Amino acid sequence: MKIAAFPKCYLDDISLHRTMSVFDWIEQARALGAEGLEMYEGFFWSLEDAYIDSIGEALEGAGFAMPMLCCSPDFTDPDPGAREQAVEREAVMIDITRRLGGPGAVCRVLSGQRRPGVSVEEGLEWVVDCIEQCIAIAKEKDVVLGLENHYKDGYWQYPEFAQRATVFVELLEAISERDHFGVQFDPSNALVAGDDPVELLRMVADRVVTMHASDRFLEEGTTLDDVLLPDGLIGYPEKLQHGVTGQGSNDYDMIFSILRDQGFEGWVSIEDGINGMEEMRESIEFLKRKRSEYFE
Repeated sequence: MKIAAFPKCYLDDISLHRTMSVFDWIEQARALGAEGLEMYEGFFWSLEDAYIDSIGEALEGAGFAMPMLCCSPDFTDPDPGAREQAVEREAVMIDITRRLGGPGAVCRVLSGQRRPGVSVEEGLEWVVDCIEQCIAIAKEKDVVLGLENHYKDGYWQYPEFAQRATVFVELLEAISERDHFGVQFDPSNALVAGDDPVELLRMVADRVVTMHASDRFLEEGTTLDDVLLPDGLIGYPEKLQHGVTGQGSNDYDMIFSILRDQGFEGWVSIEDGINGMEEMRESIEFLKRKRSEYFE
């Protein structure tokens, strides 16, 4: 198990407002003690080779690997042309993943938005077709696609099509590829979907290639019933807060014991910093202790 970091706290600053650059993040991350930095497609202000290579040089100069690239393809648009464009965009990100991370690096893939009027059956057909096209490209580049049990990309209108465990597992089982396609597991996203993270992990553990590690805390005096939506989902209510990994609702001892028993050797990326970089550093120290306990 190796440890990476992802600056959820700076997502808008780098991707949307551009008041901070990916180079600023790389420099700031030196103090965290991570071994790698996960990238996000919005961090790339240019897709030119020279610019991407300059990011690679900055990562290498700071002593970081780039094991994971976080992408948000949308494969549930009813317009076939839009789905084709989403595949083409993911192909570009797969190429960048290889350029920055080398063979075996993981490029995230999602299902798409849960649009009103798109049935599970129809959506699954579209998503499987698109992901299988991306798998063919990933094989050429020797990159691994990681399907995340996601909640909602921050720049999407609707939540994830395959947010719930039942749809996520059905999608996963519809795709047989295992060498260049697996699961990017996020236990906190299972929580906000109203699912049990441990039970979901038990169902997909043999296909996990990477993991996000964050935690969620119910505000004092709040119960789970207080934040559940009518459809059993949670989403991101204010009463479900971020904090130091290992001090919240996720049972990381059980999670790491399952991954250890499965022979997991991939990257775990801290995805947080919402309450400041010190909490991210504490989260990384927590992961290092758990690595010593379960993987060494």
